[in-house]
Amino acid sequence: MDVTDAAATCRAVLAEAATAVVGEDERLETILTAIVGQGHVLLEDVPGTGKTLTARTIAAALDLEFTRIQFTPDLLPNDVTGTHVYDEGRGTFEFNEGPVFANVVLADEINRAPPKTQAALLEAMGEKQVSVAGETRQLPEPFFVIATQNPIEQEGTFPLPEAQIDRFMIKTSLGYPDRAGELELLDRRAERRSRVPEVEAVADRETVLALQEVPETVRVDEAIREYVVDVCRETREDGRVEVGVSPRGIQRLFEASRARAALAGREYVAPEDVRRVVHPVLDHRIVLTTEADVRGVEKGAVVESAVTSVPVPAMDANSE
Repeated sequence: MDVTDAAATCRAVLAEAATAVVGEDERLETILTAIVGQGHVLLEDVPGTGKTLTARTIAAALDLEFTRIQFTPDLLPNDVTGTHVYDEGRGTFEFNEGPVFANVVLADEINRAPPKTQAALLEAMGEKQVSVAGETRQLPEPFFVIATQNPIEQEGTFPLPEAQIDRFMIKTSLGYPDRAGELELLDRRAERRSRVPEVEAVADRETVLALQEVPETVRVDEAIREYVVDVCRETREDGRVEVGVSPRGIQRLFEASRARAALAGREYVAPEDVRRVVHPVLDHRIVLTTEADVRGVEKGAVVESAVTSVPVPAMDANSE
């Protein structure tokens, strides 16, 4: 698959997803960018904005196996990864796979589970494998997590540790549709007899795997690489920041930029690709100082300051 085919496939997926999810197309593009870039997504938004519907719809459009894990305070790590069950007939312990063994895993309200259970996803997200009772088991390919959390309700929740937040390539929100969008939502509901809209599969597992290989062929000029590094390093120099973007964050911005270029059907990364993904990739990786936090400084403002302080590189004519 080349970038032209990849872009056409992505357009088809986004068009099909848009038949079920009402909202800004850019939000769906951002989520698909993470999937193409082999990353994970954290959706942070208030209830009722379509987070679960979005995850289910994308999985259906890609024709991938989908599971949903409802995170609760009493959820145990084995409830996520699976456990060994004794088979009386055979006299042996058999491993029962947990819901994490799927292509698309929706970790719903992930911040409602205690840290030990949240950590059960760390290995899965980082290594695409789980270790249970000393045995390592590979997860299916492709594999990605779409986690959701409610930023408003804090009672009975466990904030995600920085190490886990850093595992998400992209963090974004869906937000409320505008008035026209909410009217369209009702119009669509009036025309069907079920609460949940259905979408058709426009791709399959093999297509998704081929799609995820395309960014590896996208060129990134030296000037763009320096731009990515300098923007990330600039976040560490900001006096409002206690912990800036890590080397892992630099790599994720690089990978997301290549994926965004593939979605656009280009064989090279342009500065606009970096600009489109810089906030979803970097904002959640910033740790503010206590003083900045108290003053209500937005992490996005820190990243925006870093972006504007680094000169945008001029593209080589041979790259266009």
